[in-house]
Amino acid sequence: MDPRAWQRFRKNKGALVGAGLVIAVTLLALVGPLAAPHDPSEQLRDVLLDDDGSPAGVGAVAGHLLGADSIGRDLLSRLLHGGGVSLLVAYVATTIAILVGTTAGITSGYFGGLVDTFWMRTVDLLLSLPFLLVAIALVRVLDLAALSPAQGEFGLRSPAFWVLVLLMSLLSWTSLARVTRAKTLQIRELEFVQAARALGMGHGRILLRHVLPNVLGPIIVLGTTLVAQMIIFESALSFLGLGVPPPQPSWGSMLQEGQALVNDAPRLMLFPAALIVVTVFGFNLLGEGLRDAFDPKD
Repeated sequence: MDPRAWQRFRKNKGALVGAGLVIAVTLLALVGPLAAPHDPSEQLRDVLLDDDGSPAGVGAVAGHLLGADSIGRDLLSRLLHGGGVSLLVAYVATTIAILVGTTAGITSGYFGGLVDTFWMRTVDLLLSLPFLLVAIALVRVLDLAALSPAQGEFGLRSPAFWVLVLLMSLLSWTSLARVTRAKTLQIRELEFVQAARALGMGHGRILLRHVLPNVLGPIIVLGTTLVAQMIIFESALSFLGLGVPPPQPSWGSMLQEGQALVNDAPRLMLFPAALIVVTVFGFNLLGEGLRDAFDPKD
């Protein structure tokens, strides 16, 4: 990678703002569950619900800064825990998508022939499928709620977590594969790669030592924007009731839960929506800054 890229990145104010937002949201996701004042699934009906069943508002009850949701759970605690869940899903799904997309792209561009045909026809097939409709159908068939223990934690040990993550990642690696393939087609013809071949260096060693380091720039850029896409995908699925199974909170599922009281208590949708917008905005700013830094002529 061009060492001057980081100098260009540091001079980009928008990229620095995006990086700051990403770091802040990531720290919130890491520290938030530990700092949450209450159990996000605990229903405190007697304290947080009025006689008519309406939830307590912002600052209405001591110890519950943002009030309650529609069934008497502390809203701040659910937001803090939900951020951790949403970002965990996004980061793990993005990591898997990067691994699959990078492997497909560099092997397709380097070897060509049948390998290239296999990967690119797979990409064409996946791009022809409507993501949301396919995701809805598969989630319905697999039933995430049935895979998640009633009181269990939705996380790395949950089968429902891995079903959701694999579904999102395996439908999202195609753009990365195309970009890395195009870059690899350029790199494989360069003199240092030809010299490595002439010296008898194995294909695996050439890919790892010479090809992969030279395609890291596009991978980093696309990986950053892919996190934002994963957050939106998870939020959309959870909003439709097909993502993170209850009672585990995520920002998308909190949007779905709050829509019933959007007229009486709009904050139930406003707070998670604002966090989603800020997070996606931060990742998009960071991705644009990285793109400008690694490819200033684009």
